[in-house]
Amino acid sequence: MDNVVMGRKPVLELVQREPAIVEQVLIRQGLQGQDIKELTNLCRDAGIRFRFLPAEALERTVPDCRQGVAAFIFGQSFVPLESLLESARHAPLPVVLALDQVQDPGNVGTLARTLLALGGGGLIVPKHHGSRLGGSASKASAGALERIPVHQCVNLSRDLEECAQEGYTIYKAEAGPEGKDVFTAQVRFPLVLVLGGEEKGVRPGVAKHCDESLFIPMPGEFDSLNVAQAGAVILGQMARQAFAGK
Repeated sequence: MDNVVMGRKPVLELVQREPAIVEQVLIRQGLQGQDIKELTNLCRDAGIRFRFLPAEALERTVPDCRQGVAAFIFGQSFVPLESLLESARHAPLPVVLALDQVQDPGNVGTLARTLLALGGGGLIVPKHHGSRLGGSASKASAGALERIPVHQCVNLSRDLEECAQEGYTIYKAEAGPEGKDVFTAQVRFPLVLVLGGEEKGVRPGVAKHCDESLFIPMPGEFDSLNVAQAGAVILGQMARQAFAGK
């Protein structure tokens, strides 16, 4: 099983090092010890689902499970930022989508699906405080997360600085009309589009690294778009400009 890590120490180190790629952790019932306590505490802090299973059930799910501990992980390898920016520059839609603490795996998967369908260049996701990319996110993406380049960042602000140095224009999505109307704004490619989390949007520390803001006018007076829907609208407008005359 390529998407499973087994063993008490390997799983503990994985959850410590790369919690964003861990979908769930399974532990054999009856296991105790400081490492198991630390593992479950880390899972709670990171929002990773964990379950204690009877030995027979664990064996059916993960045959020959070493030391009674297993973690299911996101199967795609992350790429360096330099590689992502180089390939995205030549994508049909030269757009990199950066997610600033988007929590819902369904939103992440849907955004990846939209980006891939439009020929986008790839994703930047946070190592901490964001949705995991396995299970629900992968299912919502309909396989897009396994096909599109994904870079996992420790510090999004620092990554955006590097994107700017490589000639990318940095845009962020706004909930209100403080920025430019996405239906009339002319964007500059290649670009990074930053989408903020479901509750608080783009964080101020990240926003200061963005060149411009875009908003979606809503004359229907019904502000109900979630981050995946808003992202689809903005990406669609960017695609319209990128493909004009082709």
